[in-house]
Amino acid sequence: MPFLFGQEAISKEKSKLPPATDKDVFLYRGLGGSYLCNALVAEIEFPKAVGIAAATYVQVLEGKHDGKVESVGKEKLSRDKLFAGAEFQIVTAAMQFCPDNVPEDVKNKVKKAIDTEIGKNKKNKKRK
Repeated sequence: MPFLFGQEAISKEKSKLPPATDKDVFLYRGLGGSYLCNALVAEIEFPKAVGIAAATYVQVLEGKHDGKVESVGKEKLSRDKLFAGAEFQIVTAAMQFCPDNVPEDVKNKVKKAIDTEIGKNKKNKKRK
């Protein structure tokens, strides 16, 4: 039974962790983008490199912030949402830091996703 008590205490402590601020996210984005660029220069396959970078980003968000990000609310995000956000942040950073090393199809997907999001935001503003 002490083990369960210990787990409960850890869970309570984790729930007290502050959400990641914009400053935190900017730092993690930069670190992930830098890692991805270095990995690509070292000729590590893009999917493997971005996967490792995203996993590290998610582990930091979960460990330091209990999976919470201030800019999206107070609730803990699911691992799927954390991974999707981490991957997007890391790839966009790499597109900034080492654009020649990011595969063209990936750049096109990201640009399309950004354009789609901008379009949605414009429609939502018109409705208000």
